[in-house]
Amino acid sequence: MTMQMDILDWIQQWFKDNCDGQWEHGEVIQITTLDNPGWEIEINISNTSIANTTINWILNENDKQDWYGVKIENQKFTAAGDASKLKFLLGLFKEMIEKIEN
Repeated sequence: MTMQMDILDWIQQWFKDNCDGQWEHGEVIQITTLDNPGWEIEINISNTSIANTTINWILNENDKQDWYGVKIENQKFTAAGDASKLKFLLGLFKEMIEKIEN
């Protein structure tokens, strides 16, 4: 199994594990494109073990085509990055969940 499938399998399992009959009825996981071009991920973390976590916006920018940013605010994980960073951004979410839960 490739790394890409590993992160997709992980996010699917995380979603399933957190479904409680209510939480999943909202817009829990959104993946959209940006016009610069890039990706944005928003994940609702309310009713999860990290719901009360806050991380201010962190921007890592090497140049206009190599960048990403991440924050946790108001019970929402938000990450954005250049067009090559989708898998990386999902991986950041996984890392944060694992660090905070352990």
